[in-house]
Amino acid sequence: MNSTDTQAVSQSAVNVLLISPHDEDHRQLQAILRHSTWQQYGARTQAEALEVLRETNIPVVICESKLPDGTWRDVLSQLSRQPSPPLLVVSSRFADERLWSEALNLGAYNVLAKPLNATEVFHVVSLACLFWKRQWQPERSLARTA
Repeated sequence: MNSTDTQAVSQSAVNVLLISPHDEDHRQLQAILRHSTWQQYGARTQAEALEVLRETNIPVVICESKLPDGTWRDVLSQLSRQPSPPLLVVSSRFADERLWSEALNLGAYNVLAKPLNATEVFHVVSLACLFWKRQWQPERSLARTA
């Protein structure tokens, strides 16, 4: 993926779902995305997130490592059952080597340390979105590169 691809994604409309029980996380992501064309969806629990995913096509999910009704592992399991599964990015204040290793080995796309950094959010979500589009919409990606 080149920088032109990531710039195109960062300028296009992207749906991002944040799953976190913490109001500050939702406010922080909203502030980061305020001047972008990206659309933020929010859920505080895994159950709420599944409702949002039933109604909206979302390529990238950012999930707090611990939720009131489970963990990021439970969310990853639920996402894998979706027709075009969104990519999962785990967020945590304790984003240490152990979490990174476990998340990536189990199939999460990436890990973001909290508090969220705008540059990192745009970089990680842009790349995840590109990867998702190439995986689930290959005919569009091939037509664009031809």
